[in-house]
Amino acid sequence: MTETNSTAQSSVQPRPVVGLLPKYAAGKPPEAVPGLESFKLSSNENPLGPVPAVLEVLRSASGVNRYPDTSCTLLRNALATFLDIPADDVVTGAGSLGALNQILAAFAGQNSDGGQDEVVYAWRSFEAYPICVGLAGAKSVQVPVRADGSHDLDAMAEAVTENTKVVLLCTPNNPTGPALSAQDAEGFIRSIPTNVVIVVDEAYTEFVRAEQAVDGLALYRKYPNVLVLRTFSKAHGMAGLRVGYSISQPGITQYLRAAATPFAVSGVAELAAVASLENYAQVVERVQSLVDERDRVTAGLAALGWSIPDAQGNFVWLELGANTQEFAALAQSHALSVRAFGDEGVRVSIGETEANTRFLEICASYTKAPRRS
Repeated sequence: MTETNSTAQSSVQPRPVVGLLPKYAAGKPPEAVPGLESFKLSSNENPLGPVPAVLEVLRSASGVNRYPDTSCTLLRNALATFLDIPADDVVTGAGSLGALNQILAAFAGQNSDGGQDEVVYAWRSFEAYPICVGLAGAKSVQVPVRADGSHDLDAMAEAVTENTKVVLLCTPNNPTGPALSAQDAEGFIRSIPTNVVIVVDEAYTEFVRAEQAVDGLALYRKYPNVLVLRTFSKAHGMAGLRVGYSISQPGITQYLRAAATPFAVSGVAELAAVASLENYAQVVERVQSLVDERDRVTAGLAALGWSIPDAQGNFVWLELGANTQEFAALAQSHALSVRAFGDEGVRVSIGETEANTRFLEICASYTKAPRRS
């Protein structure tokens, strides 16, 4: 008797690469602890949320039964004015991650002779990189970060081969924190063949205060193979609305538009992003309050003798090695969720003042901290 769909086990199989991909582990919410308010410090979200004008857009939303403008004309024009760039140089996506997937779909995958294109990036860095690269059909070439959590640009340049199609520069680097300097980034770009697309991922650029930090826009204006990634998820407090974008010269955008996911940004999200840009002074105030909290946290850790990388995003990195899971469990027992990365370290987002203070109290009592040499 032939088995039917109701009785047979599925014989459907995914592409081989799918079984080899790491699983994306989103930041977990905190567990309830009696007597303590819980705080989520595991996803680098903006605890202050969006500016009031964005909330008003959401309250008055209409037209959700209609498809949005797939070109995001209003937002691209607003960004053109805000950043002083041509609107045609902007391609929107569902967060910077969606914009990244469009880049990889356009420039990296399985090549014509059956081999794999290569994508070079620092590691540890944004954990979605290997997933996105693998799904695109390309090969990840991971170059270990330096001991201070920064990109080893010399080693990354050496890793570029004739098969390299894309290089990803995450600045500031998530989860370790350091930002690239303008001088180092430009020297690196000059050493890379001009047919390689160089992506400057600036998801946290609004939080950077390092004086010599790279400005992706300056690089994009100067080098035709440089592409900048940005997002409304972090500084603008709009992570749940999924609005990101890439900026590149016409020689690149022509291909990105072909690879772009239609209707990736909803009409409501587009209007919300425009409203946030129109009230950017309020965004800056909120970001600065988080930077002030970050500085308080890093100063507190230093006073406790902890050694951490230069924190230029809205998070700090604790290189705890084998003690990573132990520390994450300790934080959870104090109603704080943090992001643990295997046996490498813990990333802790800058959250509400009370959450940050509690985090420092936990660090003060923890005896296995990475100490300054």
